[in-house]
Formats: sequence, structure tokens, C-alpha cells
Amino acid sequence: MVLDLTSLVSGKVNSLDFEYDLDTDSEESPLIPPDDVSFAPPVHVKGTVVNTAGYITLSFTAELKYSTHCARCLKDISGKFILTFNRTVANSGTLQDEDNDAYVIMKNGKLDIDRELVEELLLEFPSKLLCEEECAGLCPKCGKNLNFGPCDCPKKKEIDPRLAILQKLLEND
Repeated sequence: MVLDLTSLVSGKVNSLDFEYDLDTDSEESPLIPPDDVSFAPPVHVKGTVVNTAGYITLSFTAELKYSTHCARCLKDISGKFILTFNRTVANSGTLQDEDNDAYVIMKNGKLDIDRELVEELLLEFPSKLLCEEECAGLCPKCGKNLNFGPCDCPKKKEIDPRLAILQKLLEND
């Protein structure tokens, strides 16, 4: 969504509210989920742009439903991710460093909300999700889900093969 901020910049209004749904299902969608994650459409976005004596701020929240697998035990999980976004809006050409993440750049009185939303979602969305905080994961030998109890693998502690030569030194003493 591209917002026209000319009425806000000219002082005709002090704030602009917006609310829309970003479709994540279409091929034209700018939001590409990370590997093994799927986003359920739509992403609901609600926010406001406020002009306080020439100091313009953009604030919005976005709700995103997702489904993926637990990073430890591979159980299917789903949930809702809520993103809160607050930035200062600057006019294009007024900053020395327009790549500064503290600002959102307005060009010709227009502000691309989707671009900011997608960038921030991809930065803030967790890279690893767990089914529960105390998830024990899978046994590295047999693959049993350790959340349902211990496996029957022998409990012999294996030595890293790169350090096996040091074990031989200890045995010679």
C-alpha cells in the first residue's frame, strides 16, 4: 500500500489512519516466507501517520498467522506473530544517509508501507520456532522424540573424532 501524505505534509490534517490486508497468497506478494514456513493470508496491518509540528512518525502493527515445524522435534506448529513498527518519516533528499534504518523515506509525498512492512517482518520473524520452550528434541542416534521419554540408545558418551587422539594419550598414563 502506498500512502499519499501530501495533505499531512501541507498541514491540512494532523494524522492519517490506515488499515488494510496484505495478501500473502498471490505470486505478486512482496512477502516471501523463510524456508519451511508458510504464512496464512492475509497479513492484517493497522496504523497511523502523525505530523507533530513537522515531525512525522509512522506507527503500525501487523498480525501474521504462520505454520511451520518445531526446530527441535519437527512437530507441526502454528501461531500468530505480531509486529509493532515505529519510525520517523523523512523526505527524500533531506538526510545525508538515507540507508539509516531509523528513518522511513517518503518520496514525492508518498510512502510505501508494504516495503517497510516486508523488510521489518523478515528481520523480526524468528529464525527458529519451538513447539514449547522446554522441547527436548530428537535423539541424534535413533531419532526418537525425547519429549515422550528417553530413548533406548546406549548412554556411552561419544568422543568427538577430532579429539580421539587426545583420549589415547589419557589411556597411556
